[in-house]
Amino acid sequence: MMKTFVSLKIFLPVLLCACLAACDAVRKRDHQTFTQDDTNVEIGRDVEILYSDSAIVRVRITAPTMLNYTDRDDPRQEFPDGIKVEFLTPTLQVRSTLTAKWAVRQQNKGLVTTRDSVVLTTVQQEKLETEELIWNEKTEKISTEKFVKVTKPGEVIYGFGLDANQDFSFWKITVPKGVIRAEQLDKALE
Repeated sequence: MMKTFVSLKIFLPVLLCACLAACDAVRKRDHQTFTQDDTNVEIGRDVEILYSDSAIVRVRITAPTMLNYTDRDDPRQEFPDGIKVEFLTPTLQVRSTLTAKWAVRQQNKGLVTTRDSVVLTTVQQEKLETEELIWNEKTEKISTEKFVKVTKPGEVIYGFGLDANQDFSFWKITVPKGVIRAEQLDKALE
């Protein structure tokens, strides 16, 4: 009888330690630690953002994914899977459309930087192509220092740098490099 009692005296504490260790392992496995960097980003899918002025929608932004970084020093919205920006008339007709494969909106600065296959088209059949375009929300201007190609009915203009209104109703290439008329292009391709 004494032998059984001694065995239980040793067995019960060992069993208790094993149970506590198992519970601690389960608690650690189920408990996940998050840092400030993990919790300062919100993810949105199939997003639509509307900008209005005096209760009139002026701009519509759509994107498959938006990462909203809530960092106090640098709040921003990143669009890693592309973006589509439509500049609208007061009657909600599309005046021009901007697309890109990547974009970031810096809230504090009021700037939207688009990169990678940036294309802006207008209802007047004008088309701007570049690798980077910056939209200033406050001044309602777009600009770039990169190479640009503007296609209009009957001609193609290219150069470096561009300044324009956000709806592309007025634009100028900073350093134009050439104009190719459609007839010249057709003759060159013959």
